[in-house]
Amino acid sequence: MELKTRLAEDFTAALRSGDKLRLSVLRLLCALIKNREVEKRGPLSDAEVLQAIVASCKLRQEAIEQYGQGGRQDLVDKETAELTILQSYLPRPLTSDELQAMVLDAIREVQATSLREMGRVMGLLMPRVTGRADGKVVNTLVREALSKS
Repeated sequence: MELKTRLAEDFTAALRSGDKLRLSVLRLLCALIKNREVEKRGPLSDAEVLQAIVASCKLRQEAIEQYGQGGRQDLVDKETAELTILQSYLPRPLTSDELQAMVLDAIREVQATSLREMGRVMGLLMPRVTGRADGKVVNTLVREALSKS
């Protein structure tokens, strides 16, 4: 099922069931997707919708960190619950072994031999791991693998 369709159906179900937290999260996510569609002047692909969900997750994680430092446990709990809902729409995360294998495959595919070609490797790899691995972790693994070769 298309991700955007699933979000719309879940939004309707949350509206009917009275699940205020899920409804709030999905309302914000649908608005974000709609804004991106307006910017793009066309419908978003599943990959672009996934990027919007990942961006929302990152915002929640940063907010959890900030609220935790500020001693606001009530807001940490709220953001954590919202993050859990958003993460339910993300694909299964990659294990470190799977990610390492994908990095090495991408390096071989691009035939990269030095750190100068890191951009080409990342350009090929990031669309494949969007929503399944953190970009910083991928960057670090690519950098390590290219510095060894």
